[in-house]
Amino acid sequence: MKTLLLYGSLTGNTQYVAEQISEFLTQSGVTHDLINANEFSPNEIQNYDLLILGSSTWDDGLLQYDFDAFFQEVQNMDFTGKKFIAFGCGDSSYEHFCFAVDKIEEFWLSKNAEKIMDSLKIDGFPQMESNLEALQQWLAKLQNIVK
Repeated sequence: MKTLLLYGSLTGNTQYVAEQISEFLTQSGVTHDLINANEFSPNEIQNYDLLILGSSTWDDGLLQYDFDAFFQEVQNMDFTGKKFIAFGCGDSSYEHFCFAVDKIEEFWLSKNAEKIMDSLKIDGFPQMESNLEALQQWLAKLQNIVK
């Protein structure tokens, strides 16, 4: 299964999580491409079977700006047959905690893609022990899917 790990990160937290996922996929023998949303050509998305999509949430529940620009470019595409998983970072002290993850799910489902796993929402700094544990648990579930 050709896998794309695409992320948009404002402060580096979502990039950190994407890199941890990438390292895990590599160790699991899963061939994938790790790409920042600002470096990705949307026309290439049809080359992938599984999309692992991550964005930070900023301001009033908005997608990270590079990831939002990517969304705008794929608005008119259909993703029937594509599988996706979402992840992101946010801060639960704000009203729209990890709302970008919800937007990712909503968008891809509306474009006929299939969500194949629960999303990962990181609260605060991903390097915190509780978040590292949550990430490891999520990665264990991911391993069963990408085998």
